[in-house]
Amino acid sequence: MSFYYYLYISDCKVDMLLPQIDPGFAAKRKSEVGVKLSVLSLKKTAEHGGNDRVGRLERVLRHLEEHGDIGSVDEPGQFFWGLLPVQWGRFPGADSMVFAGGRLDDTVVALGGSGRHIFGAVPNVDPGPAYSHLPPMLDGLASDLEDELLVEAAEQPSADPLDRADRAALTTVRQAVDRLTGPAQNVEFVAKRLLHGTLDGVPVLLGSPVYIALID
Repeated sequence: MSFYYYLYISDCKVDMLLPQIDPGFAAKRKSEVGVKLSVLSLKKTAEHGGNDRVGRLERVLRHLEEHGDIGSVDEPGQFFWGLLPVQWGRFPGADSMVFAGGRLDDTVVALGGSGRHIFGAVPNVDPGPAYSHLPPMLDGLASDLEDELLVEAAEQPSADPLDRADRAALTTVRQAVDRLTGPAQNVEFVAKRLLHGTLDGVPVLLGSPVYIALID
């Protein structure tokens, strides 16, 4: 039997998607919490908090699977699923974010998201404004790379099908993954696609994880 050891669950994504999937879920949950609130029920709520977090995630994943919104690393949809060894690294200039990356066959895969969604992180931390993580993610990664790498990428011939911004972004992600060191861990994940393209014949994929789980 294979066990899941969740390393990361994006509560923000789950909380955003779940009411759209099941509009009655929020009202039903509020009602259940409000009925006969006693010391015993409070104790049970505390005991089952972790299970509820995983249960909400599984509800979202079932909907995405049933409606075909989850693609693969090779053919990502709005979301993509993967199973591969990844290495973890610091996120330059953004200590509140986490970054992991690896390769599946020839595809470079990178995952980046908020560190507060890591299991064991301090709860109820102000997440800040709700905006796309893509620009600060790319800026942070680029700051740790040689400037000439991005200059060289941006100065490719005009016949190149990628524009300068796309090529620079894909180069930033690929070089950041190439620089990761340390032992790799086998993980399974589902992530929201942020960036996908082919750079010099190499597919590059960047996503923001819905969950990451360590597997046996």
